[in-house]
Amino acid sequence: MRLKPWSSTALACMVALVTGMAAYAAEEQSQNVGPYKDFKGVMKLDVRDSKADWGPFTPKKAPAGAPNILFILYDDTGLSAWSPYGGRINMPTLQKLADRGLMYTQWHTTALCSPTRSTLLTGRNNTLNGMSAITEGSNGFPGWSGRIPPQAATIAQILQDNGYSTFWLGKNHNVPEQDLAEGGDRRTWPLGQGFERFYGFIGGETNQWYPDLVEDNHFIEPPATPEEGYHLSKDLADQAIKMLRNQQSANPSKPWFMFYNPGANHAPHHAPQEYIDKYKGKFDDGYEAYRTWVLERMIEKGVLPKGTKLTPINPMPESMANKADYVRPWNTLNADEKRLFSHMAEVWAGFSEYTDVQIGRVIDYLEQTGQLDNTLVFYAADNGTSGEGTPNGSVNENNFFNGYPDSLAENMKLIDKLGGPDTYGHFPTGWAVAFSTPFQMFKRYSQYSGGTSDPLIISWPKGIKAHGEVRDQYHHSVDIVPTILEVVGIEMPKVYRGVEQFPLSGVSMRYTFDAAQAPTRKKRQFYAMLGTRGMWEDGWLASTVHAPFTDKGHFDQDQWQLYHVDEDRSESTDLADKYPEKVAALKKAWDEEARINLALPIDDRPAAVLLGVERPSTEPPRERYVYYPNTAPVPEGVAVNVRNRSYKILANVEITDANAAGVIFAHGSRFGGHALFIKNHKLYYVYNFLGIKPEQKFVSNVDLKPGKYTLGMEFNRTGAGPHHESMGSMKLYVNDQVVAEGPMKTQPAKFTLSGDGLCVGYDSGDAVSAEYKTPGRFHGGTIDVVGVTVEKASYRDLEAEAAAAMARD
Repeated sequence: MRLKPWSSTALACMVALVTGMAAYAAEEQSQNVGPYKDFKGVMKLDVRDSKADWGPFTPKKAPAGAPNILFILYDDTGLSAWSPYGGRINMPTLQKLADRGLMYTQWHTTALCSPTRSTLLTGRNNTLNGMSAITEGSNGFPGWSGRIPPQAATIAQILQDNGYSTFWLGKNHNVPEQDLAEGGDRRTWPLGQGFERFYGFIGGETNQWYPDLVEDNHFIEPPATPEEGYHLSKDLADQAIKMLRNQQSANPSKPWFMFYNPGANHAPHHAPQEYIDKYKGKFDDGYEAYRTWVLERMIEKGVLPKGTKLTPINPMPESMANKADYVRPWNTLNADEKRLFSHMAEVWAGFSEYTDVQIGRVIDYLEQTGQLDNTLVFYAADNGTSGEGTPNGSVNENNFFNGYPDSLAENMKLIDKLGGPDTYGHFPTGWAVAFSTPFQMFKRYSQYSGGTSDPLIISWPKGIKAHGEVRDQYHHSVDIVPTILEVVGIEMPKVYRGVEQFPLSGVSMRYTFDAAQAPTRKKRQFYAMLGTRGMWEDGWLASTVHAPFTDKGHFDQDQWQLYHVDEDRSESTDLADKYPEKVAALKKAWDEEARINLALPIDDRPAAVLLGVERPSTEPPRERYVYYPNTAPVPEGVAVNVRNRSYKILANVEITDANAAGVIFAHGSRFGGHALFIKNHKLYYVYNFLGIKPEQKFVSNVDLKPGKYTLGMEFNRTGAGPHHESMGSMKLYVNDQVVAEGPMKTQPAKFTLSGDGLCVGYDSGDAVSAEYKTPGRFHGGTIDVVGVTVEKASYRDLEAEAAAAMARD
C-alpha cells in the first residue's frame, strides 16, 4: 500500500505538537516557575517523580540572638517630672530600668503626639509621614495628610517580615478620623501597619475610667467598670501580659516587638484615690518653687550641667503670646486657686506613678520568665508637658478644644472629685512649665526644648554593659528606628512592597551604648509645629518667636532667636544679635529641610479652626444621616456634624411596654454631648454643654403609652455667643406635637477630642446625662431607625415622612 504524503496542515500540526511537548517538558524541569524564581525543587506530572522545596514558603527567621523590643511611650511629660531625672514623681519601674541601663538627657521629639509617634514608627520626620499636626488637624497637603504614606514603611512591618511577632498596646493617634469607623479604611489601623495584635484606643485621648476601646480591628466595651476596680492603665498591663504569654506558649523562640502607649500623662488626668493621696501637700509650694528645687536636683544627678539657668515662666512678648498659654505667677493666686492648682498636680503625679507601677507588672513578668535580659526596653515620653489646661486649669479639658474659658467657681465645685470619673481634668499652664524645667514653654512649642526635650531611658542587660549612666548626646525620635535596625541586624529596604521608600531621617544611637563621651553623630534636626519653627545644627539652635493657635500668620516677619545649646542647655541666652551670620545660616538650613521634608505650608490657626476643617471621606457630604440600633459607636469624625448649625433628630419608635425606658440616641459624654431618651414615661432631651451644670434638659409634658411614635427634637440656631457657641431655641416633639421648648446653646467644636461615639439604643462609655447610667439600653419596645438632619426642611415635614415610613412597616 502506498502511503499518501502528509498535507502541509497536518505536518504543521505535528510540528506544533512535538514542539509544545518539548516546551512542556522543558518547563516542567525548570526551577523558575511563575513568581517563584527561587524554587529549587522539581515539578513533574506525578508527585512521586517530583521534588519539594520549602524554601520560598518558609517564614523568615529573625537574626540569631535578636532581642525582644519593648517601647513604652508616655504622653505629655517633660524632662523634670520623674524621679530618675530629679523630679518629685516617684517612678519605681523607670528607676529600676535606669539603674540597669542608660538615661538620655538630650533626646528630643516633635512637640506633639501624632507627629512624634509617626517618627517612632517610621524613622522619618513627621512631615514626611503626613503628620504635621495631630490627625484631627489634617489638611490637603502632603505633609498634612494625616496618613502615613506607603513611602514610609513602619518598623513593625520590617520586623514582622523578619521573623518578629508585633503588638501595639494603648494609644494610637495615627489613624485619620475619617477612617475611625466600622467601614473605615483599615490600612491605616495598627493591623494594617504591621502589627499583628492591637488593644487600646484610636485617638488623641480617652476617659481612663470609661475608655473607647478597640481590640484588633473592632470596637469593644471595657471588661469592667470603675466600681469594679477598672482603670485603663491596669487593663493595658493585663492585656500586654496576656499577649506575651500567648506568644511564648506557641512561639517561644520567636522575638517580639511591643509598642506600649499608656493614656498617661495625657488629659483627662484620672487615677485611683490612693495614688493621688500619696502626693498630698507635695506641690503646695507652687510651680515656680518647684522649678528652682528640681533644677538643683537635675544638676546633682548629672541631667543638666552645672551653671544651667532657669528661663522665665512667661518668656514670649505679650504681643506674640497665646493668652491661653500664659502662666499666672503663684504669688498672684488666691487661696482657693493655690489649693486647686496644687491638687491638680497631685492628681497628675498619682496618675503617672500608678501607670508606672502597672508597667512594672509587665517588666516583672519578663524577668520571671527569663526574657528581660535580652529585651531592649525604651521608656520615653512623646512631647513636653501639656499646657492645654489654660492658665486656670480645668475640670473638663474639652473646654480648651472648644475655645471656652474655665470658671474657678465651677472648678472649685469639683475639687474633691478630681481624678475620678466625675471630672475630665487638666492642670494649669504653670505646671506645664514646671514639669518642663528648665526650658521655655511646653508641648506644641517646637522652637524651644520645653516642647521637645523628653525623658528617654534605654535598658538592655545583654547588650549594654554600662548601668546607671547618663548619656548627653543630642538625639531625636527619628533616631529610634535606625537604632532598632542596627541592634537587630537588618536594614530598611529601599523599595518596600513595590514602593520606593523615603530615606531614613535619623541616625542610630547604638554607638552611645558603650561610649559615654562619644560626640553625637547627629548633624541636623529641623522642627515645625503649628506655626513654631526651630533648626538645630552642630550644637546651635535657631528658633522663631511664634505661638501656636494665635492666627497671626506673617511667618516671613518672625523674629529668630539663637541659642548655643552645647553651652547653654536651658536656652536661656539669645545670641542672635551677636551672631547674625549663624542665624542666617540656620534659617537657610530650615528652609532646605522644610522643602525636603514636605513641611510647608505652616499653620498657626486656632484649635477650633484646625479641628473643624471639613475633610474628604468615602461618604459624600449629605444633609440626612440614618442610624440603626445596637451597632458599634460611630466616631465623631465620621458622625453627623451638628456643630454651629441648626439640626433635627427624629426616631421611629414602637413602645410595647408601658414601662419602656432607655437611650434612643446618644453622642458624647457627660463632658460634652447630647442624648434623646425615655425615663419615667417621659421623653427627655439633654444637651450637656461642656459638662457645665445644670444640664440643658427638656422633658415632655405628656406620658408615652404603648404605641408607635415619631420622637424627636429640633434646634434652630439664631446666632453665636461670645465664645463662638451657637445660641438658639430647642423644641422637643412627640409626633408632630411640641411637648417642651426653650433656649439652648451648643458647643462650637467637638464633644471630645476622641470621645464616645454616636450610639442608637444605648450609650457607650460615659453617660451623656446624669439622668441615666450607661449603657442605658432601650427596653420595652423597639427602635426602627434614627435620623439626624442638618437640612432646612421643617421638623413637621420630616416628621410626616417618618410617620409614613413607620406606617408602611
